[in-house]
Amino acid sequence: MRDIITEIWQTARRNKLRTTLTGFAVAWGIFMIIVLLGAGNGLINATMKMSGDYLTNSIEVDGGSTSMPYKGMKEGRYIQLNRNDMEATETEFTKNIDEVGSCYYTNATVSYGENFKNIQIAGVYPVHTQIVKTHLICGRFINDIDQKERRKVLVLADSHAKELEPKDYKTLLGKFVKVGDIQFKVVGIYKGRDEGWGNSYSSYSAIKSIFGANNPSLGSIEYTFHGLNTEKDNEDFEKDYRRRLNGIHQAHPEDKRAIWIWNNYTQGLQMNQGIDIIHTFLWVIGLFTLLSGIVGVSNIMLITVKERTHEFGIRKAIGAKPWSILRLIITESVIITTFFGYLGMLIGIFANEYMDATLGHEVTDLGVQKITLFVDPTVGLDVCIEATLVMVIAGTIAGLIPAYKASRIRPIEALRAD
Repeated sequence: MRDIITEIWQTARRNKLRTTLTGFAVAWGIFMIIVLLGAGNGLINATMKMSGDYLTNSIEVDGGSTSMPYKGMKEGRYIQLNRNDMEATETEFTKNIDEVGSCYYTNATVSYGENFKNIQIAGVYPVHTQIVKTHLICGRFINDIDQKERRKVLVLADSHAKELEPKDYKTLLGKFVKVGDIQFKVVGIYKGRDEGWGNSYSSYSAIKSIFGANNPSLGSIEYTFHGLNTEKDNEDFEKDYRRRLNGIHQAHPEDKRAIWIWNNYTQGLQMNQGIDIIHTFLWVIGLFTLLSGIVGVSNIMLITVKERTHEFGIRKAIGAKPWSILRLIITESVIITTFFGYLGMLIGIFANEYMDATLGHEVTDLGVQKITLFVDPTVGLDVCIEATLVMVIAGTIAGLIPAYKASRIRPIEALRAD
């Protein structure tokens, strides 16, 4: 075996360009499939992170703008949800709807001592923390007593708390801060989503009575539901629910833009379908990349055999067995494919780690929130090893065909070859 390896090394040194081209085809195929899968995983992980904090069986509802004329009224009317919408939601759809809440947003200057910050405060019901998961750092979230008694309490995002008390933001817990000119007690601090972005929260009853008393708009409605287990069930429910709320506002029963409905269940189904498509697309591209590497190896092995036909004729003339020639070519193919495949795997892993260190920490500001487009854009070591093994096996098979032909050639024909 040592003699074979020495001979392969000497052959590779004499044919540097050929060996380099073979190795590049192998390394490039593995490198590309690892990088492509890593980038795809980064996008998928970012999408999952954004949707992971939302309860699947929940719906958010808000007013929109009519897009269809109805009962003599033109399209383009702005719809604001009101108490009638809330009552219809709470009383007429109890077969599927569980807990119902509402959100009312306002911007206010919050100050503590000499520090202040203009932030968005969401007045919410306690059910909000079920629909949009809130990861508390300390304290608690809004509860039923806060809502019932219109308590002036505040749950701060950690980014807001850090600006109000830079030294130790957790000491704000239990303290009073000013929201405008009104004292609110800090009852909790939570970790804001997406690199520090997030609302601060208070009870809906307090925020609406203080900042929205003269505004007829209810804000938005949100609720949890049960019993809608298929996409069709959800579509039928949305159709009935939209028809009822559209009727309250004298909008066409089928006008989908009059009332905006965000169903986290159907959105999740669509997201999973999109993820499956991305996975399939990346694997198809990756496999074609591997295939191009296999074709490259096969072509170069054919050239190698043709160039060495005269050599093989001499070997057979002096007594070399067909198996020894076959073993020589296959071993050369395996060693070259394995070495350069391993090299391509290492470079691909390094590229993914670099992508994670750069794009994986890059935040995009969409105005309403900040998101990370890539989260952990890497590939598991098992996938890397499997891709390398596929290339090694394919490279071996690619070298097997010309090797078999070379081992069967008659010495006299091989010696006449140029």
